Amino acid sequence: MITTLAIKNYALIEDIRVDLEEGLTVITGETGAGKSIILGALALLLGKRADIGSVKDASKKCVVEGHFLIENYNLQAIFEENDLDYDAHTILRREILPSGKSRAFVNDTPVSLSQLQSVAPLLVDVHSQHETLEIASESFQLEVIDTLAENFKILKTYQEQLREFQAHEEKLEALKLEKVSATKELEYNTFLYNELKQAGLEGLDQQELEETYETLNNAEEIQNAFFQAEQLLQEESVGGIETAKEARLAVGRIKGFSTTYEDYWQRLNSAIIELEDLSEAMRNTAEKVASDPQRLFEVNEKLQQLYKLQQKHNLQTVGELLEFQNSLEEKVNKTLGLEDEITQLEKQAKQFSEAAHKSALVIHKGRTNAIPQLKKQLEEILGLLGLPNAQFQFNLKSSSDFRRNGTDTLELLFTANKGMALGPLKKVASGGEMSRIMLAIKAVLARYKKLPTLIFDEIDTGVSGEIANKMSTIMWEMGRNMQVLSITHLPQIAAKGENHLKVYKEDIDHVTVTHLRKLDREERISEIAQMLGGKNISEAAIANAKELLN
Repeated sequence: MITTLAIKNYALIEDIRVDLEEGLTVITGETGAGKSIILGALALLLGKRADIGSVKDASKKCVVEGHFLIENYNLQAIFEENDLDYDAHTILRREILPSGKSRAFVNDTPVSLSQLQSVAPLLVDVHSQHETLEIASESFQLEVIDTLAENFKILKTYQEQLREFQAHEEKLEALKLEKVSATKELEYNTFLYNELKQAGLEGLDQQELEETYETLNNAEEIQNAFFQAEQLLQEESVGGIETAKEARLAVGRIKGFSTTYEDYWQRLNSAIIELEDLSEAMRNTAEKVASDPQRLFEVNEKLQQLYKLQQKHNLQTVGELLEFQNSLEEKVNKTLGLEDEITQLEKQAKQFSEAAHKSALVIHKGRTNAIPQLKKQLEEILGLLGLPNAQFQFNLKSSSDFRRNGTDTLELLFTANKGMALGPLKKVASGGEMSRIMLAIKAVLARYKKLPTLIFDEIDTGVSGEIANKMSTIMWEMGRNMQVLSITHLPQIAAKGENHLKVYKEDIDHVTVTHLRKLDREERISEIAQMLGGKNISEAAIANAKELLN
């Protein structure tokens, strides 16, 4: 409920602040006094687009602020979804700066307009005779029936199941498209993979293979080179080793004269040992190198195959080819596994579909059982409101198609007159009838759930006499379970309010200003008497006003 409403620098309002209470609060005032301005400021608070033209003094900031008690509304989840701190005493504030920029706050936290619009309508529900389109919408009608059927718990379960089913269906569609594309490539990828696999690339050393090829391909030349080198080193007369030995012998005769000469001798000795070892190694290698045409053929074939694969895939090394081979294997396996994944997803989607259909059936049965109650209560209330022949017909049909709130479709037919065929509500109900139907629906809903603050904006237009009295009684009864504000021009409704606010204009220093104040009992008597008999209040009007208040 709204506990406080404050408005500064809006239209004709300079600065007003009013504390609101539980039950039925009536708001009265002469035509043009500014009742619509109050609603305009409230609409701004509820998320309406800001207009700098609605600011009284464009050089100053416009502020509309509302304090709400919301502990009974179960809105914690909504606050969490919008990343807002929840507080049982919540404050909404809207500001229009002189620059024209608009700002919104929830509990002093800056919020976007969309965040405000997600929260505010759950706190205040404004209705006027010109804003009854909601009643004609199928979703609203089903929501009313679901309230009586106490369907909201099963509806939540259904919606969770539906989300899961739709998520699986989307994934299935994506996988099937992927499968179509992957299947086209499967044969080619499999061929490439097998080609690489058959090449036996694991553990292959390309450099070693190339050296083996060069050795086998040049075996005779390698042997000759090594034999020649050995002969040159080992020749008895002019071999390199023999020459080095003679040099070592010559230096040996003088090595005792100096450590430098000793070092030369050691170096010659090391060189001779290394040359002898090198000569033996070359001889052994030459003996091992032999011509092997078959082995040469095999190595060449392996190398040519390797070069061909590298060129084909534009890769440089065996490692890169192996990486490509592994990626092909993954693609092939994934494609082959898509069918299993699709089958599993189809099974899961079917389970969620069946579960959602079962929940939808429970929802449908609940609605079917609730419709007679709703029909009876609405027709009884409308009878009190001057429509004794009002009839409703709820055509509820279950289908196989999933919808946001079940699988049902609903057609609501109505007639206000005896002997007249029923027709779609939005086509056959007049504005006045829609206004009364709206009041009847809200009155029924108030019996079953905690509604937000409800504001009626002159929905009593065209109503008078005993019907006005009945309407006021219905509003008062609604006020026993919720906060109701009614902007009215009827004395019967004004008298029924537990609280009475008056909107009036005043000229101050040649400037017209709108005020809002709470009336005490004597002021209420005067206000209601004026509503009954005009500005010139008679004793009879005062007596009548007192009787209405009593």
